Amino acid sequence: MSDLNPENRLVFLGVAVSAAVVLVGYLLSQRRPKRSVLDPEEWRWFKLQERKDISHNTRLFRFALPKATDVLGLPIGQHLSFRAKDEAGQVFQRSYTPTTSDDELGYFDLVVKVYELGKMSQHLDRMKIGDSIEVRGPKGKFVYQPNMKFSLGMLAGGTGITPMLQVIRAIHKNPQDKTSVSLIFANVSSDDILLKAELDAIAASDKRFKVYYVLNNPPQGWTGGVGFVSQAMIEQHLPAPNADTSILMCGPPMMCKAMSTHLAAIGYTAEMSFTF
Repeated sequence: MSDLNPENRLVFLGVAVSAAVVLVGYLLSQRRPKRSVLDPEEWRWFKLQERKDISHNTRLFRFALPKATDVLGLPIGQHLSFRAKDEAGQVFQRSYTPTTSDDELGYFDLVVKVYELGKMSQHLDRMKIGDSIEVRGPKGKFVYQPNMKFSLGMLAGGTGITPMLQVIRAIHKNPQDKTSVSLIFANVSSDDILLKAELDAIAASDKRFKVYYVLNNPPQGWTGGVGFVSQAMIEQHLPAPNADTSILMCGPPMMCKAMSTHLAAIGYTAEMSFTF
């Protein structure tokens, strides 16, 4: 810098100072806690940013957070309440579990199966990009913590996969979490298996995770389970009863009731299982 004339030296110093200020500002922003936008008591509006068809009756809805740097602030294992009004002005609400986590900034995703008589799923399906919906949370009695159990067994039916996927992703992304996970995922047909490609990719790359699919109407050549999830399937594919094991369930009420009966017959106590 000694070869520079005074004017160029000032320019050089100005550029260096500006670069240092930008660098320090960036480093401080990285250390600054991200803003959580949820409130368990207050309903807040979130705008539909994107939607994607996953199958003939299943959609992914992406909702924008107020700022691109915001996080939703939903603990792993918790869910949200959504509220809307019907054509008559009557308020109705429904709970859903986002498939994203606080690793994603500026948005959250919902995977929803649209039922013919599903009031909220039909409302979501009619929403246009830019429309907003009221959301409140977090809700729920289960919060996942790394290594809270040696092993987790999961029983999911249909869209009941969403809270399971939330936990599976958290474990998969954390090499310090030694929890092993075994999932039985039941559906009517192969077209109904949500997020199968992602589940299979995790199972292929992570020895901590195993998945077993069960179909009521399997295609020709199907090698997974057939019919309803049985006690024998649970005994073969989920961990045995143990104080350091938990079973998580989410699916249609009749399925969860039947699974609870199977679990009790195998020897699981009520304290060893949780139903979302």
